[in-house]
Amino acid sequence: KVNYLNSMSIANIVWAYAKVGHPDKLLFDAISCKAIEKIDTFDSRGIVKIVWAYAKVGRHSTSSFLVRELFDAFSYKLMEKVNTLNSQEIANIVWAYAKVGHSSPKLFTTMSQKAIEEVDTFNSQSLANTVWAYAKAG
Repeated sequence: KVNYLNSMSIANIVWAYAKVGHPDKLLFDAISCKAIEKIDTFDSRGIVKIVWAYAKVGRHSTSSFLVRELFDAFSYKLMEKVNTLNSQEIANIVWAYAKVGHSSPKLFTTMSQKAIEEVDTFNSQSLANTVWAYAKAG
């Protein structure tokens, strides 16, 4: 049934599964394939929800080809959409990439430049998560 979902439905489903702590491997793998297929239909909010969800349930880039492919594809989209991101989204993105162990130096550089521009809008939790992500990513 994943074939009939639009990008926001995909994002909302994985977000909900992550929110309740249910890491259904088959679902997340199917979502990875479908999200890559529909990559051009995602807005930044949908991408942020998905990367956060994968990180929250522990779907690591280092142990899954599908997660690696998805995070690679999303990194390019996020760099294109960087000017639409707010401080919370920036924090969630870098936290998620660090949490799943996905190396994306260009994305981290792009996000750091945007974070510097927006530093006055970060709350303490977002700032702490961002700093942790950069420390973890190296």
